[in-house]
Amino acid sequence: MQKEMLKQVQENFLIKEESLSSYATKSKEAIRFYDRGENEDLRPNFYHDIDRIIYSLSYTRYLDKTQVFSFENNDHISKRIVHVQLVSKIARTIARALKLNEDLTEAIALGHDIGHTPIGHVGEAILDELSYKSLKEHFGHNFQSVRTYMVLENGGKGSNLSLQVLDGIMCHNGEMLSACYEPQKKTKEEFLEEYKKSYADLEVAKKIRPMTLEGCVVRISDLIGYLGRDVEDAIRLGIIKKSDLPKEITEVLGNTNKSIVNTIIQDIIENSLDKPYIKMSDKVFKAMKDLKKFNYEHIYNKANSKERIKELKEQFTFLFETYVKDINEHNTKSEIYKAFLNYKDVSYKNETPKERIAIDFIAGMTDDYFQKCYQARSSSK
Repeated sequence: MQKEMLKQVQENFLIKEESLSSYATKSKEAIRFYDRGENEDLRPNFYHDIDRIIYSLSYTRYLDKTQVFSFENNDHISKRIVHVQLVSKIARTIARALKLNEDLTEAIALGHDIGHTPIGHVGEAILDELSYKSLKEHFGHNFQSVRTYMVLENGGKGSNLSLQVLDGIMCHNGEMLSACYEPQKKTKEEFLEEYKKSYADLEVAKKIRPMTLEGCVVRISDLIGYLGRDVEDAIRLGIIKKSDLPKEITEVLGNTNKSIVNTIIQDIIENSLDKPYIKMSDKVFKAMKDLKKFNYEHIYNKANSKERIKELKEQFTFLFETYVKDINEHNTKSEIYKAFLNYKDVSYKNETPKERIAIDFIAGMTDDYFQKCYQARSSSK
Protein backbone atom coordinates (compact mmCIF):
# COMPACT_ATOMS: atom_id res chain seq x y z
CA MET A 1 0.00 0.00 0.00
CA GLN A 2 1.34 3.44 -0.91
CA LYS A 3 2.48 5.59 2.01
CA GLU A 4 -0.08 8.35 1.42
CA MET A 5 -2.93 5.86 1.16
CA LEU A 6 -1.69 3.97 4.24
CA LYS A 7 -1.66 7.21 6.21
CA GLN A 8 -5.23 8.03 5.11
CA VAL A 9 -6.51 4.58 6.06
CA GLN A 10 -4.79 4.80 9.44
CA GLU A 11 -6.48 8.15 10.05
CA ASN A 12 -9.86 6.65 9.06
CA PHE A 13 -9.40 3.95 11.70
CA LEU A 14 -8.63 6.55 14.36
CA ILE A 15 -11.39 9.10 13.62
CA LYS A 16 -13.58 7.78 16.43
CA GLU A 17 -10.79 8.37 18.96
CA GLU A 18 -11.24 12.11 18.53
CA SER A 19 -14.45 11.92 20.56
CA LEU A 20 -13.21 9.61 23.30
CA SER A 21 -13.35 10.58 26.96
CA SER A 22 -10.30 12.19 28.52
CA TYR A 23 -10.14 9.06 30.70
CA ALA A 24 -9.94 6.70 27.72
CA THR A 25 -6.71 5.07 26.55
CA LYS A 26 -5.71 6.22 23.08
CA SER A 27 -4.15 3.85 20.56
CA LYS A 28 -1.00 6.00 20.39
CA GLU A 29 -0.46 5.26 24.09
CA ALA A 30 -0.01 1.54 23.45
CA ILE A 31 3.21 0.12 24.88
CA ARG A 32 4.87 -3.00 23.51
CA PHE A 33 7.76 -5.06 24.79
CA TYR A 34 9.24 -5.46 21.31
CA ASP A 35 9.17 -3.45 18.11
CA ARG A 36 7.91 -5.81 15.40
CA GLY A 37 6.67 -3.22 12.95
CA GLU A 38 3.13 -2.87 14.31
CA ASN A 39 3.08 0.88 13.64
CA GLU A 40 3.62 0.25 9.93
CA ASP A 41 0.30 -1.62 9.80
CA LEU A 42 -2.94 0.11 8.77
CA ARG A 43 -4.66 -1.11 11.96
CA PRO A 44 -4.42 0.85 15.22
CA ASN A 45 -2.49 -0.87 18.01
CA PHE A 46 -5.35 -2.32 20.03
CA TYR A 47 -7.30 -3.29 16.90
CA HIS A 48 -4.17 -5.16 15.83
CA ASP A 49 -4.15 -6.95 19.19
CA ILE A 50 -7.75 -8.11 18.66
CA ASP A 51 -6.70 -9.78 15.43
CA ARG A 52 -3.68 -11.44 17.02
CA ILE A 53 -5.94 -12.87 19.70
CA ILE A 54 -8.76 -14.19 17.53
CA TYR A 55 -6.37 -15.68 14.97
CA SER A 56 -4.35 -17.48 17.65
CA LEU A 57 -4.56 -21.24 18.09
CA SER A 58 -5.40 -20.71 21.76
CA TYR A 59 -8.53 -18.77 20.82
CA THR A 60 -9.75 -21.66 18.65
CA ARG A 61 -9.60 -23.95 21.67
CA TYR A 62 -12.08 -21.82 23.63
CA LEU A 63 -14.73 -23.71 21.65
CA ASP A 64 -14.46 -26.89 23.72
CA LYS A 65 -13.55 -25.68 27.19
CA THR A 66 -15.86 -25.85 30.19
CA GLN A 67 -17.54 -22.74 31.55
CA VAL A 68 -19.19 -24.29 34.64
CA PHE A 69 -20.73 -27.61 33.66
CA SER A 70 -18.66 -30.40 32.11
CA PHE A 71 -19.82 -33.60 30.41
CA GLU A 72 -23.41 -32.40 29.99
CA ASN A 73 -25.27 -33.67 26.93
CA ASN A 74 -27.03 -30.38 26.24
CA ASP A 75 -26.08 -28.12 23.35
CA HIS A 76 -27.49 -25.04 25.07
CA ILE A 77 -25.15 -25.11 28.07
CA SER A 78 -22.49 -22.42 27.89
CA LYS A 79 -18.95 -23.24 26.87
CA ARG A 80 -16.03 -20.93 27.56
CA ILE A 81 -16.32 -19.35 24.09
CA VAL A 82 -19.90 -18.21 24.84
CA HIS A 83 -18.84 -16.60 28.11
CA VAL A 84 -15.98 -14.78 26.39
CA GLN A 85 -18.26 -13.42 23.66
CA LEU A 86 -20.81 -12.27 26.24
CA VAL A 87 -18.12 -10.48 28.25
CA SER A 88 -16.85 -8.83 25.08
CA LYS A 89 -20.31 -7.58 24.12
CA ILE A 90 -21.14 -6.33 27.62
CA ALA A 91 -17.77 -4.61 27.99
CA ARG A 92 -18.02 -2.94 24.58
CA THR A 93 -21.52 -1.68 25.41
CA ILE A 94 -20.26 -0.05 28.61
CA ALA A 95 -17.13 1.27 26.89
CA ARG A 96 -19.09 2.86 24.05
CA ALA A 97 -21.55 4.48 26.45
CA LEU A 98 -18.69 5.91 28.53
CA LYS A 99 -16.69 6.93 25.42
CA LEU A 100 -13.79 4.62 26.23
CA ASN A 101 -11.58 2.76 23.75
CA GLU A 102 -13.68 -0.12 22.40
CA ASP A 103 -10.73 -1.74 20.62
CA LEU A 104 -8.72 -2.01 23.83
CA THR A 105 -11.80 -3.19 25.71
CA GLU A 106 -12.57 -5.87 23.13
CA ALA A 107 -8.98 -7.13 23.00
CA ILE A 108 -8.86 -7.57 26.79
CA ALA A 109 -12.27 -9.24 26.86
CA LEU A 110 -11.52 -11.71 24.06
CA GLY A 111 -8.20 -12.74 25.58
CA HIS A 112 -9.10 -12.70 29.27
CA ASP A 113 -9.81 -16.44 29.72
CA ILE A 114 -7.35 -17.86 27.22
CA GLY A 115 -5.35 -19.51 30.03
CA HIS A 116 -8.32 -21.44 31.38
CA THR A 117 -7.76 -25.17 31.74
CA PRO A 118 -9.94 -28.02 30.51
CA ILE A 119 -12.78 -28.83 32.94
CA GLY A 120 -13.03 -25.23 34.15
CA HIS A 121 -12.19 -24.12 37.68
CA VAL A 122 -11.82 -27.70 38.90
CA GLY A 123 -9.02 -28.24 36.40
CA GLU A 124 -7.49 -24.91 37.43
CA ALA A 125 -7.46 -25.88 41.12
CA ILE A 126 -5.86 -29.24 40.36
CA LEU A 127 -3.15 -27.71 38.17
CA ASP A 128 -2.48 -25.19 40.92
CA GLU A 129 -1.81 -28.04 43.34
CA LEU A 130 0.45 -29.84 40.87
CA SER A 131 2.30 -26.63 40.00
CA TYR A 132 2.95 -25.64 43.59
CA LYS A 133 3.99 -29.13 44.62
CA SER A 134 6.49 -29.50 41.77
CA LEU A 135 7.67 -25.92 41.16
CA LYS A 136 6.65 -23.97 44.27
CA GLU A 137 4.72 -21.72 41.88
CA HIS A 138 0.97 -21.25 41.71
CA PHE A 139 -1.21 -21.68 38.65
CA GLY A 140 -3.96 -19.17 37.91
CA HIS A 141 -5.87 -18.84 34.66
CA ASN A 142 -5.41 -15.06 34.55
CA PHE A 143 -1.61 -15.09 34.62
CA GLN A 144 -1.57 -18.25 32.49
CA SER A 145 -3.50 -16.17 29.93
CA VAL A 146 -0.69 -13.61 30.03
CA ARG A 147 1.89 -16.39 29.70
CA THR A 148 0.04 -17.77 26.70
CA TYR A 149 0.36 -14.50 24.78
CA MET A 150 3.78 -13.48 26.11
CA VAL A 151 5.45 -16.87 25.72
CA LEU A 152 3.49 -19.79 24.28
CA GLU A 153 1.90 -18.47 21.10
CA ASN A 154 3.85 -18.05 17.87
CA GLY A 155 6.02 -21.09 18.46
CA GLY A 156 7.26 -19.93 21.85
CA LYS A 157 7.98 -16.35 20.83
CA GLY A 158 4.71 -14.85 22.06
CA SER A 159 2.26 -12.53 20.29
CA ASN A 160 3.76 -9.20 21.41
CA LEU A 161 0.42 -7.85 22.61
CA SER A 162 0.43 -4.35 24.06
CA LEU A 163 1.09 -3.86 27.76
CA GLN A 164 -2.40 -2.43 28.30
CA VAL A 165 -4.04 -5.57 26.87
CA LEU A 166 -1.80 -7.96 28.79
CA ASP A 167 -2.40 -6.01 31.99
CA GLY A 168 -6.18 -6.01 31.51
CA ILE A 169 -6.09 -9.76 30.95
CA MET A 170 -3.99 -10.35 34.06
CA CYS A 171 -6.19 -8.11 36.24
CA HIS A 172 -9.58 -9.29 34.93
CA ASN A 173 -10.46 -11.52 37.87
CA GLY A 174 -14.24 -11.19 38.11
CA GLU A 175 -14.30 -13.25 41.31
CA MET A 176 -13.28 -10.14 43.25
CA LEU A 177 -16.38 -7.95 43.28
CA SER A 178 -16.01 -4.28 44.21
CA ALA A 179 -18.46 -1.40 44.31
CA CYS A 180 -15.93 0.80 42.54
CA TYR A 181 -13.09 0.01 40.12
CA GLU A 182 -10.37 2.61 39.72
CA PRO A 183 -7.34 2.07 37.45
CA GLN A 184 -3.79 2.13 38.74
CA LYS A 185 -1.13 3.44 36.39
CA LYS A 186 1.93 1.23 36.00
CA THR A 187 5.10 0.79 33.97
CA LYS A 188 6.25 -2.31 32.11
CA GLU A 189 8.52 -3.09 35.05
CA GLU A 190 5.67 -2.78 37.56
CA PHE A 191 3.45 -4.99 35.40
CA LEU A 192 6.17 -7.67 35.21
CA GLU A 193 6.67 -7.48 38.97
CA GLU A 194 2.95 -8.09 39.57
CA TYR A 195 3.02 -10.93 37.06
CA LYS A 196 5.98 -12.53 38.83
CA LYS A 197 4.41 -12.11 42.29
CA SER A 198 1.19 -13.80 41.09
CA TYR A 199 3.07 -17.09 40.78
CA ALA A 200 4.24 -16.77 44.37
CA ASP A 201 0.94 -15.66 45.93
CA LEU A 202 -2.56 -16.16 44.52
CA GLU A 203 -3.85 -13.34 46.71
CA VAL A 204 -1.71 -10.92 44.70
CA ALA A 205 -3.34 -12.17 41.52
CA LYS A 206 -6.77 -11.44 43.00
CA LYS A 207 -6.03 -7.94 44.26
CA ILE A 208 -4.03 -6.33 41.44
CA ARG A 209 -5.83 -3.50 39.64
CA PRO A 210 -5.93 -2.78 35.89
CA MET A 211 -3.86 0.12 34.59
CA THR A 212 -6.68 1.38 32.32
CA LEU A 213 -10.34 2.22 32.73
CA GLU A 214 -11.01 -0.20 29.87
CA GLY A 215 -9.44 -2.96 31.95
CA CYS A 216 -11.75 -2.03 34.82
CA VAL A 217 -14.74 -2.33 32.48
CA VAL A 218 -13.72 -5.86 31.47
CA ARG A 219 -13.20 -6.83 35.10
CA ILE A 220 -16.80 -6.04 36.08
CA SER A 221 -18.10 -7.31 32.73
CA ASP A 222 -16.59 -10.73 33.48
CA LEU A 223 -18.91 -11.00 36.47
CA ILE A 224 -21.93 -9.59 34.61
CA GLY A 225 -21.25 -12.09 31.84
CA TYR A 226 -21.53 -15.19 33.98
CA LEU A 227 -23.88 -14.49 36.91
CA GLY A 228 -27.22 -14.56 35.10
CA ARG A 229 -26.12 -16.96 32.36
CA ASP A 230 -24.92 -19.53 34.90
CA VAL A 231 -28.28 -19.27 36.68
CA GLU A 232 -30.11 -20.00 33.42
CA ASP A 233 -27.78 -22.93 32.65
CA ALA A 234 -28.43 -24.36 36.13
CA ILE A 235 -32.20 -24.00 35.65
CA ARG A 236 -31.91 -25.69 32.25
CA LEU A 237 -30.12 -28.64 33.87
CA GLY A 238 -32.63 -28.87 36.73
CA ILE A 239 -30.09 -27.96 39.42
CA ILE A 240 -32.19 -25.01 40.65
CA LYS A 241 -35.57 -23.46 39.86
CA LYS A 242 -36.17 -19.82 39.00
CA SER A 243 -38.29 -19.56 42.16
CA ASP A 244 -35.19 -20.45 44.23
CA LEU A 245 -33.68 -17.02 43.53
CA PRO A 246 -34.05 -14.84 46.65
CA LYS A 247 -36.63 -12.07 46.37
CA GLU A 248 -34.20 -9.39 47.58
CA ILE A 249 -32.06 -10.15 44.51
CA THR A 250 -34.80 -10.41 41.88
CA GLU A 251 -36.50 -7.21 43.06
CA VAL A 252 -33.35 -5.31 42.13
CA LEU A 253 -31.87 -7.27 39.21
CA GLY A 254 -34.81 -9.25 37.85
CA ASN A 255 -34.94 -13.03 37.40
CA THR A 256 -33.66 -13.50 33.84
CA ASN A 257 -30.19 -13.11 32.38
CA LYS A 258 -31.52 -10.36 30.12
CA SER A 259 -32.84 -8.27 33.00
CA ILE A 260 -29.77 -8.91 35.16
CA VAL A 261 -27.39 -7.79 32.41
CA ASN A 262 -29.45 -4.75 31.40
CA THR A 263 -29.97 -3.58 34.98
CA ILE A 264 -26.30 -3.76 35.91
CA ILE A 265 -25.06 -2.17 32.67
CA GLN A 266 -27.45 0.77 32.99
CA ASP A 267 -26.53 1.23 36.65
CA ILE A 268 -22.81 1.29 35.83
CA ILE A 269 -23.31 3.83 33.04
CA GLU A 270 -25.41 6.09 35.27
CA ASN A 271 -22.79 6.03 38.03
CA SER A 272 -19.64 6.14 35.86
CA LEU A 273 -20.27 8.58 33.00
CA ASP A 274 -17.48 11.17 32.81
CA LYS A 275 -15.82 9.70 35.89
CA PRO A 276 -12.27 8.28 36.27
CA TYR A 277 -13.67 5.05 37.73
CA ILE A 278 -16.32 2.37 37.16
CA LYS A 279 -18.97 2.37 39.86
CA MET A 280 -22.31 0.81 40.80
CA SER A 281 -25.05 2.03 43.09
CA ASP A 282 -25.16 0.51 46.57
CA LYS A 283 -28.34 -1.47 45.91
CA VAL A 284 -27.08 -3.02 42.67
CA PHE A 285 -23.70 -3.80 44.22
CA LYS A 286 -25.40 -5.58 47.14
CA ALA A 287 -27.72 -7.52 44.83
CA MET A 288 -24.76 -8.64 42.69
CA LYS A 289 -22.84 -9.66 45.79
CA ASP A 290 -25.84 -11.65 47.03
CA LEU A 291 -26.36 -13.30 43.63
CA LYS A 292 -22.71 -14.28 43.48
CA LYS A 293 -23.00 -15.87 46.92
CA PHE A 294 -26.19 -17.67 45.86
CA ASN A 295 -24.47 -19.03 42.74
CA TYR A 296 -21.56 -20.42 44.74
CA GLU A 297 -23.80 -22.09 47.29
CA HIS A 298 -26.38 -23.52 44.91
CA ILE A 299 -24.56 -23.90 41.56
CA TYR A 300 -20.75 -23.83 41.53
CA ASN A 301 -20.25 -25.94 44.65
CA LYS A 302 -22.63 -28.53 43.21
CA ALA A 303 -21.38 -28.57 39.62
CA ASN A 304 -19.06 -31.51 40.39
CA SER A 305 -19.49 -34.27 42.95
CA LYS A 306 -16.67 -35.21 45.35
CA GLU A 307 -16.32 -38.46 43.43
CA ARG A 308 -15.99 -36.61 40.11
CA ILE A 309 -13.40 -34.22 41.54
CA LYS A 310 -11.39 -37.16 42.93
CA GLU A 311 -11.52 -38.86 39.53
CA LEU A 312 -10.44 -35.70 37.72
CA LYS A 313 -7.56 -35.14 40.14
CA GLU A 314 -6.31 -38.65 39.38
CA GLN A 315 -6.55 -37.97 35.64
CA PHE A 316 -4.73 -34.62 35.76
CA THR A 317 -2.02 -36.06 38.02
CA PHE A 318 -1.55 -39.08 35.79
CA LEU A 319 -1.13 -36.98 32.64
CA PHE A 320 1.16 -34.51 34.39
CA GLU A 321 3.46 -37.26 35.64
CA THR A 322 3.29 -39.04 32.28
CA TYR A 323 4.36 -35.94 30.34
CA VAL A 324 7.20 -35.09 32.73
CA LYS A 325 8.43 -38.67 32.26
CA ASP A 326 8.07 -38.36 28.47
CA ILE A 327 10.22 -35.22 28.47
CA ASN A 328 12.84 -36.79 30.72
CA GLU A 329 13.04 -39.83 28.45
CA HIS A 330 12.74 -37.76 25.26
CA ASN A 331 9.76 -39.83 24.16
CA THR A 332 9.12 -38.10 20.82
CA LYS A 333 6.15 -40.39 20.13
CA SER A 334 4.26 -38.72 22.99
CA GLU A 335 1.54 -36.20 22.17
CA ILE A 336 3.40 -33.58 24.20
CA TYR A 337 6.04 -33.65 21.46
CA LYS A 338 3.80 -34.24 18.44
CA ALA A 339 1.17 -31.64 19.36
CA PHE A 340 3.20 -29.16 21.39
CA LEU A 341 6.99 -29.25 21.79
CA ASN A 342 7.73 -29.89 18.12
CA TYR A 343 6.20 -26.47 17.42
CA LYS A 344 8.16 -24.56 20.05
CA ASP A 345 11.47 -22.78 19.52
CA VAL A 346 14.75 -23.89 21.07
CA SER A 347 14.72 -21.28 23.83
CA TYR A 348 11.35 -22.47 25.16
CA LYS A 349 12.48 -26.11 25.14
CA ASN A 350 15.82 -25.39 26.79
CA GLU A 351 14.84 -22.72 29.30
CA THR A 352 11.49 -24.02 30.58
CA PRO A 353 11.37 -26.55 33.43
CA LYS A 354 9.85 -29.85 32.28
CA GLU A 355 7.11 -29.55 34.90
CA ARG A 356 6.12 -26.14 33.53
CA ILE A 357 6.10 -27.53 29.98
CA ALA A 358 3.70 -30.29 31.09
CA ILE A 359 1.46 -27.73 32.80
CA ASP A 360 1.50 -25.44 29.76
CA PHE A 361 0.46 -28.34 27.55
CA ILE A 362 -2.33 -29.62 29.82
CA ALA A 363 -3.66 -26.10 30.51
CA GLY A 364 -4.10 -25.49 26.79
CA MET A 365 -6.11 -28.66 26.19
CA THR A 366 -9.80 -28.73 25.37
CA ASP A 367 -12.08 -30.95 27.46
CA ASP A 368 -12.34 -33.59 24.73
CA TYR A 369 -8.62 -33.66 24.00
CA PHE A 370 -7.84 -34.00 27.71
CA GLN A 371 -10.16 -37.00 27.99
CA LYS A 372 -8.78 -38.60 24.82
CA CYS A 373 -5.19 -38.22 25.99
CA TYR A 374 -6.01 -39.68 29.38
CA GLN A 375 -7.88 -42.63 27.94
CA ALA A 376 -5.16 -43.37 25.40
CA ARG A 377 -2.25 -43.18 27.84
CA SER A 378 -3.95 -44.82 30.85
CA SER A 379 -5.10 -47.79 28.74
CA SER A 380 -1.52 -48.44 27.62
CA LYS A 381 0.11 -48.40 31.05
